[in-house]
Amino acid sequence: MSTSTASESSHRVLVVDDEPNIADVVAMALRYQGFEVETAGDGKAALDAVRSFKPDLMVLDIMLPDMEGFEVAERLGAQRASLPIVFLTARDSTEDKVRGLTTGGDDYVTKPFSLEELVARIRTILRRAGLAQPESHRLVFEDVEMDEETREVTRAGNPIDLTATEYRLLRYFLRNPRRVLTRAQILDHVWDYDFGGDARVLETYVSYLRKKLDAHGPSLIQTARGVGYALRLPRS
Repeated sequence: MSTSTASESSHRVLVVDDEPNIADVVAMALRYQGFEVETAGDGKAALDAVRSFKPDLMVLDIMLPDMEGFEVAERLGAQRASLPIVFLTARDSTEDKVRGLTTGGDDYVTKPFSLEELVARIRTILRRAGLAQPESHRLVFEDVEMDEETREVTRAGNPIDLTATEYRLLRYFLRNPRRVLTRAQILDHVWDYDFGGDARVLETYVSYLRKKLDAHGPSLIQTARGVGYALRLPRS
């Protein structure tokens, strides 16, 4: 069961970054959580998209080919007052952070970043702006339950003790039940977006998680050969 609420499904997010791989992976993460997303690769395209797409929030890279993200924010004029902005950049100096926040930014995220954290920050900003309803903190699939507030996980009422990585992996599966997730998608969401490690790390953690879940019922993490994994009941 996904945590996306009906109100989140109608929220529009504009992702502005001149690196297509970053823009695409952020957009993919947000779409999986129920947001409507458009991307732009430079400042002019971003300003045009604000007028046509009318986003509820903008993820804005500072280093763009035609103008800085700060200038994009300043050019929004009156529109800026009602458009929350999360600045995204590889620069992490205190001066840049202060400028980003004083320019009107609602948050400032430096690269490399965790996709889970970015999505969580976006939700927090939308709630703070009165644009989102409180989300459920309980994820359920069959007899597996996860409470995101207490971080407690149970299967058939039995507590499951997970490491931090196993917890993130299970949470991603629970947010995308029955959907075949590619290895690349899982690595992008559970580890940092630029994770460059061996994909065998994923197989190892899937094995750990399976062992803990399967101790209390039939296997729920199914292998899609040559693609990835899916959280679903085994086929009879």
